[in-house]
Amino acid sequence: MERTIFESEHDEFRQAFRAWVDNEILPNDLAWNEAGIVPRELFADAGSHGFLAFDVPEEFGGGGMPDFRFNAIAAEEIQMAGVGASGLGLTLHNDITIPYFLKYCSEEQKQRWLPGIASGELITAIGMTEPGIGSDLASMSTSAIRDGDDYVVNGSKTFITNGINADLVVLAVKTDPSQRHAGMSIIIMERGLDGFERGRNLEKLGLHAQDTAELFFTDVHVPAANLLGEEGKGFAILVDNLPQERLSIAVAGVAAARAAVEWTLEYVTGRNACGQPIGSFQNTRFELAELATEVDVAQAYVDASIMALNQGTLTAEDAAKSKWWCTELQKRAVDRCLQLFGGYGYMHEYPISRAYADARITTIYGGTTEIMKEIIGKSMGL
Repeated sequence: MERTIFESEHDEFRQAFRAWVDNEILPNDLAWNEAGIVPRELFADAGSHGFLAFDVPEEFGGGGMPDFRFNAIAAEEIQMAGVGASGLGLTLHNDITIPYFLKYCSEEQKQRWLPGIASGELITAIGMTEPGIGSDLASMSTSAIRDGDDYVVNGSKTFITNGINADLVVLAVKTDPSQRHAGMSIIIMERGLDGFERGRNLEKLGLHAQDTAELFFTDVHVPAANLLGEEGKGFAILVDNLPQERLSIAVAGVAAARAAVEWTLEYVTGRNACGQPIGSFQNTRFELAELATEVDVAQAYVDASIMALNQGTLTAEDAAKSKWWCTELQKRAVDRCLQLFGGYGYMHEYPISRAYADARITTIYGGTTEIMKEIIGKSMGL
């Protein structure tokens, strides 16, 4: 089905971004998967081409385009090229962390951080998850206690995307440990502060090119000027940004499913079994017909959600619907497509193999499928 949400400038951007992915990421993807990290220079190169900070005002070096369609195109092209692990840090930087700086930074903070974020000189991450607390963020124990002009931070975070490369971490802390949600605040943790240490680059089932780390804080003195928004408003700030985060994951999910179908269609039309192309078997036709239908239906909902986000009307429950449905579709699609590749689908050099491993986390991060269903159910009055 033809998509109707894009205009000519979006089509031109898509061509330019895909050419950059083909030239700068695709040739290095396997090496970066083996290394477990992408080079910091990738962010600077993306920034120099205008592929970072689309919605950051031009005065700070950004694109000045508060239009999530550009973000969506970048996420789609990364998935269609089969380099989701290498590109995840870029989409997290663009889609998930930048809104915190745009919405809640003071003018002084914007002057201090946004130019580097837009250029790729400052790489960002978000630190919410802690060992043992799962989705219950109100139970976090990382504290930031005011001491004169500083906050003294103690605690740890885990599963932090961009954790090794990050220069700025949007860090959820307890400024009042006696409270649950009301005690949460957001501070910006900067690279190089005494007592801020990074653990190992975690070994994962998939997303091998994406640096994912543990972060440790021992009596870290963070300037009070690094508080984002108001003290005690951290939970509200996190909730405010979750719809865009979850839509970003949904965009990547449906694009990954579409990519799997396209790779498989190409494979089955060129591979023979029993004297005929695999694609001529009825089972193959049925499998791909079902997946192509599911992808198009999901895409229509995601496209409507993108436009709703642009208009400021995307609700938490509608974003939750996109997130859980599209990530479950992603898992289902890559699994069924890998089956059609046979033994070759299990080989690491084939994108479908890496996509299979990468897909498993998507129904977990950004809020599990079960949490998404809880959000939707509660919105129905249940």
